[in-house]
Amino acid sequence: MARVGLYPGTFDPMTNGHLDIIGRAVKLVDKLVIGVAINQGKGPLFSLDERVATVQAETAHLKQHTVIEVRPFEGLLMHFAREIGAGIIIRGLRAVADFEYEFQMTAMNQQLDREIETVFLMADPRHQAVASRLVKEIAILGGDITHFVSPGVAERLMAKVAQT
Repeated sequence: MARVGLYPGTFDPMTNGHLDIIGRAVKLVDKLVIGVAINQGKGPLFSLDERVATVQAETAHLKQHTVIEVRPFEGLLMHFAREIGAGIIIRGLRAVADFEYEFQMTAMNQQLDREIETVFLMADPRHQAVASRLVKEIAILGGDITHFVSPGVAERLMAKVAQT
């Protein structure tokens, strides 16, 4: 039986921290579904289609390790996890604040479905301070984002910022 993992996020934009977690997650599962959240409440800079395309492009090189599927989703994470047959939800942790939020979410998710486990991967120390929100802010203010995102994402982000 294949182990299916789900790594959810908004990926607005996708950072090197996201790529690090995905690169390590593919070692744990037979298939990794990267769920790109439809969350208009967060006011994404990139459209859903742009975020899905970016995640597909940025993870193409990892498909040699496992099956990777990129899918948009909306609604409860646990409903989506059941829909795709995931037994594991992958989450990245950067700091204590992340842990407190994720701890509460995991407890609620267990109440919704005790068959789906949540696995936490600690962020590589090089990426612990990297957050999509901060990367966008740095880009908007004209700062150098090349240490936080891949060259492809940097190009897309700078082009998007220039349009606004």
